[in-house]
Amino acid sequence: METRTALAKYSIGVGDRFAHEAPAQLAACQKTLQAGVEVVPVWNKSHREHQIIGSQPDSVRAAAQAAVRAAGWDRPWHVDADHVRREILDPYLGCCDYFTLDVAEVIGQPAPPARVEAFLQRHPELLGRLDLPELVEPIQTDAATLGRAAQHYLKAVDEAAAAYRAIAAAKGPGTFITEVSMDETDHPQSPLELLVILAALADAGVPVQTIAPRFVGRFNKGVDYVGDLRAFEQQLLDFLAVIRFARQHYNLPPSLKLSVHSGSDKFSLYPILHRTLRRTGEGLHVKTAGTTWLEELLGLIESGGAGLDLARDLYTEALEHLDELCAPYATVIDIDRRRLPPADEVRRWSPERFAAALRHDPNHPQFNPHLRQLFHVGYKLAARRGRQFLRLLEQAHDHIATLVTHNLYERHLRPIFLGNGKF
Repeated sequence: METRTALAKYSIGVGDRFAHEAPAQLAACQKTLQAGVEVVPVWNKSHREHQIIGSQPDSVRAAAQAAVRAAGWDRPWHVDADHVRREILDPYLGCCDYFTLDVAEVIGQPAPPARVEAFLQRHPELLGRLDLPELVEPIQTDAATLGRAAQHYLKAVDEAAAAYRAIAAAKGPGTFITEVSMDETDHPQSPLELLVILAALADAGVPVQTIAPRFVGRFNKGVDYVGDLRAFEQQLLDFLAVIRFARQHYNLPPSLKLSVHSGSDKFSLYPILHRTLRRTGEGLHVKTAGTTWLEELLGLIESGGAGLDLARDLYTEALEHLDELCAPYATVIDIDRRRLPPADEVRRWSPERFAAALRHDPNHPQFNPHLRQLFHVGYKLAARRGRQFLRLLEQAHDHIATLVTHNLYERHLRPIFLGNGKF
């Protein structure tokens, strides 16, 4: 499939919930480029985040475009309508050139038997033994196994295809990047299931450039990966083998690659990602979720004064609204309420003590992942402060920008894409 807007080999999705850190995020990509690897920034903000903060989709493009112009960035960059569905596309059509189509709610809804049978008839190559290069173990399948996979995913694929066609009708085919998100489901996909998804997307004429599968383990917000590292690496290799097969056999775009969602702070996975990219030569998109907001909060804490007072107030309020804050993120956080310090204790903390609890340094004895996850989902409390919060961000701008650039470059971009050398 041809597409005029092709995504670069390496890209990183960066969240900027309050639209203040695009220059600092772009600076991290500039440092990566200076080190020898181009990683394209993709600014993303979900529909839920816009609703919570009260922002509009075009504000993301405006902030990104201003940063690009100020920095003289002459490489590609994109704005992602993150986790959108067909019924909420309209506000994003004019300002986004990247669409992450979220079909999680449809996964598992059974496709009609005739639809499944048509898929089986169209894809006899998926029956029997599939021994793809780099696959950890060959795929063994029969009509019943393939039929179950098709029944489970074809309706979700059809929904993604309908959304794609709506965007293409408004913007024109080939003028935007399509990502399909299959990760927000309870069960990890198998290599066969990913093959079915990609084959069906190709059948439907969707020029998918990134696919976000559900990996093994837990990808909790803002903290490290929880799971079997060996199992993740094997699955990663399997998925990459499937993507290569799909590109070759189903006429999908040459730029098709994996997308790792909730990729922020998954430090234990980064060496695996780096050596796998070097070994296979494949591309990668990593979505960093919302840790920029936590760097902003760290900057306010370390600046002391009114910023520190606000952080203390936000923690007190977060404890009071714990259930409300956590409910929308229940599947991607793991907070032990017994490990959350009382509000009056946090109010006595020094800036240094508070920052040590929040900053993601698993080796620091005072780091508290439960407090960090609570703040991660508590950004709506800062949003409710409106101009008061934004004014404090502006007052601490220089320090916050340093933190944001350092976090994105040193702790994400460099270990994933540079490691100990260039590729």
